[in-house]
Amino acid sequence: MTTDFHLAQVNISRLLAPIDSELLRDFVDALDPVNASGDAAPGFIWRLQTEDGDATAVRIFDDPDLIVNLTVWTDLPALGDFAFGGQHVEIMRRRRTWFAKPTEAMTALWWIPAGTRPTVADAERRLEALRRNGPTPFAFTMRTPFPPPGSTAELQPEDRTCTV
Repeated sequence: MTTDFHLAQVNISRLLAPIDSELLRDFVDALDPVNASGDAAPGFIWRLQTEDGDATAVRIFDDPDLIVNLTVWTDLPALGDFAFGGQHVEIMRRRRTWFAKPTEAMTALWWIPAGTRPTVADAERRLEALRRNGPTPFAFTMRTPFPPPGSTAELQPEDRTCTV
């Protein structure tokens, strides 16, 4: 696989309560350790964060009830290994405690030139495109991946879906 591109990933969630509420305490308490495990994961390159070390204060779609996670990885297997393993999957099992059940696409993937960083505006455009058009090379999912631009490799859907 070419190393000229890296994989950008956005996922958003609608909070069931304010970020500083008792309901979200366990989620907030888990942010630092889960983020640290992601930062140390093989294939991790970058994540959106404020000076507080997370992105809970960052707005997406100008909606105060949405939180955003925006990361960059070397490739799809690296992202999948982190997303469906370790501390992250433990948090995923409890997501319905803190977040509303999605009614539309809340996660999108896309390729970016190596060395660049996606913005929240980029993430909004990719999510909107995925919602409107389904998976395409512009915005896709782990179940329906596309290879990096110029690559002849065929990607297989991630078979480690989180069913919790």
